Amino acid sequence: MSGTYPHTRLRRTRSTAWSRALYRETQLTAADLIWPLFVTEGEGVEQPIDSLPGVSRWSVDQIVVRAKEAAALGIPCLALFPNTQPERRSDDGREALNPDNLMCRALRAIRDALGDSIGLLTDVALDPYTGHGQDGLINDSGYVLNDETVEVLVGQSLNQAAAGADIIAPSDMMDGRIGAIRDALEDAGHVNVQIMSYAAKYASAFYGPFRDAVGSRGLLKGDKKTYQMDPANAEEALREVEMDLAEGADSVMVKPGLPYLDIVRRVKETFEVPVFAYQVSGEYAMIEAAAAAGAGDRDALVLETLLAFKRAGCSGVLTYHAAYAARLLND
Repeated sequence: MSGTYPHTRLRRTRSTAWSRALYRETQLTAADLIWPLFVTEGEGVEQPIDSLPGVSRWSVDQIVVRAKEAAALGIPCLALFPNTQPERRSDDGREALNPDNLMCRALRAIRDALGDSIGLLTDVALDPYTGHGQDGLINDSGYVLNDETVEVLVGQSLNQAAAGADIIAPSDMMDGRIGAIRDALEDAGHVNVQIMSYAAKYASAFYGPFRDAVGSRGLLKGDKKTYQMDPANAEEALREVEMDLAEGADSVMVKPGLPYLDIVRRVKETFEVPVFAYQVSGEYAMIEAAAAAGAGDRDALVLETLLAFKRAGCSGVLTYHAAYAARLLND
C-alpha cells in the first residue's frame, strides 16, 4: 500500500451505496447460476424432500414447468438428476443406457418445450442406477472397477447426448473417463457437446440429502473413499484437473463448494480455465436450518455465499437456491 492515513481513508469509497456499487470488484447475476433439479416418475407429481427443505422431486411434465421458470428468471442452465425406481436399479446400472429412462425423457421434454433457450447439464455416474449405490460397477469384494465402469459411462454419455444434453458432467471420479467420453462424443458427431468434469470431487460428509433425493442413501454399501478425493488433499486436486483438461474437459468443477474455496482459487490461478463449484445439498440444508432457527437472514446468507464462489474465481455455481437467488438478484 502506497498511501497512509489520513491522506488515504479506505472507508471513503464505502460511505454511500452508489460508491460501493461503483467500486465493487465481484458481480453476481442470475446468469452465474445452474439449477439442479430432481426428476421422478409419474405425471403432475411433486415430492418434497424432507432433508432438503424447499426442494422437491418433479415428474417430467413438472420439470418442464421448472425449466420455463428458470428461463424466465435468466438462469442459463439446468442440471438434471433422476430418482430411478428401485425395480429399475441393478448391479450393472443398465438403466443408464436406456434411451427412454427418466433423464432422457426429461431432456427431450424440455428441449421440445424450450428449444435451445436453456442449457441442459446431465450427471454421468451410475449411483442413481445401481442397486448398491456406488458410482460404478463393483467386484465381489465391493471394490469399484475403473475401466469396466468407464465403458458404461461412455454409453451413458452418448445416450444423454442423443437425447439433447448440452453438457455432459461426469461425477464418477473414474480415471480416464474424460478422454474416453470425449473420443466417443467426437466419433458420434456430438462435437459441440461440452464436458464439465467433476475434476475435484471430494469424499465429503455434505452429500447426505442428495442421496435421499436420488434414492441411494439406503442402498449405499460401504463408502466412496476409493475413488472420491481425500478432503485433506489439495495438490492432488490440481493433478486431477490437469489430467481432465488434457483429456478434453471444457470446464472443471470443485465439489463441495464453500469448504473447498481454497481449491477453487488454486485451480483458477493455476489453469486459468472456467471453474464451477457445486454448493451441495448439505450446504443448502445448513443455510435453510440457520434461517429457520433465526440464526441468520436467508436472503443475506444465500447471496453472500454465492458471491463468495464468484470472488474465489468461479464462472458459475450449481445451487439449489438458484431460482430463489435469481428472484433476489432480479428485483
